[in-house]
Amino acid sequence: MRVLRQSKTGAHLAIPVTAGLRTVPDAEKTRRGSALTICTTSRGQPRTLDGYKTSFAKTAAGIEGRTFHDTRDTAVLRLARAGCGSPEIYSITGHGPKSAEAIVAKHDLSRDSRPAISAVETLEKHKARPQAVNGSDKPPE
Repeated sequence: MRVLRQSKTGAHLAIPVTAGLRTVPDAEKTRRGSALTICTTSRGQPRTLDGYKTSFAKTAAGIEGRTFHDTRDTAVLRLARAGCGSPEIYSITGHGPKSAEAIVAKHDLSRDSRPAISAVETLEKHKARPQAVNGSDKPPE
């Protein structure tokens, strides 16, 4: 778990580290006896946020309509496509609830059939449950 401060709002975010990502710094720490800095300059020094943004801009040169902040939007979409709900998404990305939902809506996930398939499966499971006589969700006793 990493606790980070979101630069725009100052909010503190507790970010769980995925198992796959955790193996890289853990292995490097064991090998070197110290923590690994993942984003480094060409001279092997830790990259600053401004340096990362500059490097990103140079890499993205020639690609229209992309910014440094698109990486956060991409994270929102990947989490949404994985089936995460809004609270799960904005707890990691630092967006507000409305902002996270707007990003998902802006990129129109209707092209991704997985949420629709999941919705139908959920509906079918609900319909298969025994229903009470009055139509409530409580099964008959």
